[in-house]
This record gives sequence, structure tokens and C-alpha cells, in this order.
Amino acid sequence: MSDIEKIKKLRQSSGAGFKDCSSAIKEANGDLQKAAEILRVKGISKATKKMSREANEGVVALSENNDVTSIIEVNCETDFVAKNNDFINFVKELSEINNKCNSDIELLKKSKMKNNQTVDENLVGAIAKIGEKITLGRSKTFKNNDSNINFNYLHTVVKDNLSKLAVIVCVNTKQNDDKIKTFGKQLAMHIAASNPLALTSDDIDVNVLKKEEELITEELKSSGKSEEIVKKISLGKLNKFKEDNSLLNQAWVMEPKKKVKDIIKELNINDLKIVDFFRLKIGE
Repeated sequence: MSDIEKIKKLRQSSGAGFKDCSSAIKEANGDLQKAAEILRVKGISKATKKMSREANEGVVALSENNDVTSIIEVNCETDFVAKNNDFINFVKELSEINNKCNSDIELLKKSKMKNNQTVDENLVGAIAKIGEKITLGRSKTFKNNDSNINFNYLHTVVKDNLSKLAVIVCVNTKQNDDKIKTFGKQLAMHIAASNPLALTSDDIDVNVLKKEEELITEELKSSGKSEEIVKKISLGKLNKFKEDNSLLNQAWVMEPKKKVKDIIKELNINDLKIVDFFRLKIGE
């Protein structure tokens, strides 16, 4: 086999560039197996160097079957790479495996991909080939059962099941007709647009509320109002923050004069309740 044929074969099997393959074959004295190992080591080295860089772009991938629905965030450095076919194909396969792993990232990293290498090994290879830092970010899996129904929405779709923003929302009801399906889809769209922090105001993280209270107090310091008036204004602003950021109290995007809880009441489905939701947006 000529050197050119060896380079071609190594490029096909490793995905590395012509120059890297040529150098590896030369270093391995023409032994393709050794050359592949050299490339792998160099790939790890390249990946390690890139891990100190920022990776704020990427995509959110959604996968589902009859049992579960999952989303996972995969980050890269530039939007250009987020639309790269090698990156897209890697993330799409990764997403299906993540769905089987129920978003257990450690289990995901050890799982085998179609090329019989682990996700971790393929991640290193993708970084070396594409030339950017690539990381696995946040992920979530919602399980289906007889009463729990999952709905999803993708916004700013990059390709197929990949987007810049994804939502999963789970509702519980024994009714599974067109009325529920329409509501579920619209609810997922509402969550994408309104970005609630929690289902109810009582569910909002106490640390978030404490930080908001500090910001309100700081804002009112120079108002010149009495301490008693400042306290009243502060309480009013904090209650407004809770209302604006709890899903059930938010103005319904499709009909802003009504709240989400009003829409649920109007549906007149006695056992209907929102169980949970998860919103994932690249860069947030």
C-alpha cells in the first residue's frame, strides 16, 4: 500500500486532517495501527489544550420514545461549528444514547457509540477533528406513564431534533385527546417564551428571592422615602417578581389577559395538573 493510500485510509478511519495523518504515518514508520494510536494521543493533547477556552455556543438535542423524553445541551465555541455536519451527526447520535441513559451523564460518557468507541473517546476525537472545545452541558429526562404525558417544543431549530432552545413539560391526566395535546403544545411554547423559574411562587429558589430582594432594596435606597414606605414598596416588587416568574401565575402568552391557571380551569378537566417542566437555552 502506498503512503497516499495509507493516508487516505487513516483519514477515513480517524477523521483527522491530511497533514496530521501524514505525520503520524511517518512517525509510525508506515504502521497504520501505530499511526492511529499516535493520532489518538495527539487528539487527547489537543483536546486538553482547548478545554481552557469558552464554549458558549452549541445546540440542545431532544430525543424521545414511548417511555421517556430527554434533552441535552452540547456546547462548542462558535455558531459556525454548531451547524457543522460532523458536530450535528455526533450530537444526534449522542442524544439518542442520552435518552437511553436517562440523562445520567457519567453513564453516557462510558456508553459505546456506533463506531464501538465510548462517548468520551468520540468527544476527544470530535474536538481534535473540528478544532474547538466541545462539552456536554445540562440534561434532563422525563418519564412517561399511564397518567403522565410529556410535551415538547423546539425553538430556532438548527436541524431536525437540534435547536437553540428546547422545552419539555409534563402534565398529569387520564384524558389524552386533542384538547390535551393542543394545550400541552401551547404550554411548552409558553414556557419557551416566558421562561418561568418555577411552577408556583412557593417553588422559586429562596436564594433567587434573596438576591432579588437585595437588588430591590439597593434600588430603593436613594429614593428618599421613609423606611416603612420602602418596606411596602419592596414587598410589592418582590410579590410581582414571584408572580411574573411562577408558571401558574404568568399571563398566558396566547391570551395575555388570562393567567395560565385560568386556562387550566377553563379546560374543565378535573384531574389535570402540571407536574414539572424543563427549559434549556444555549447561552443562558
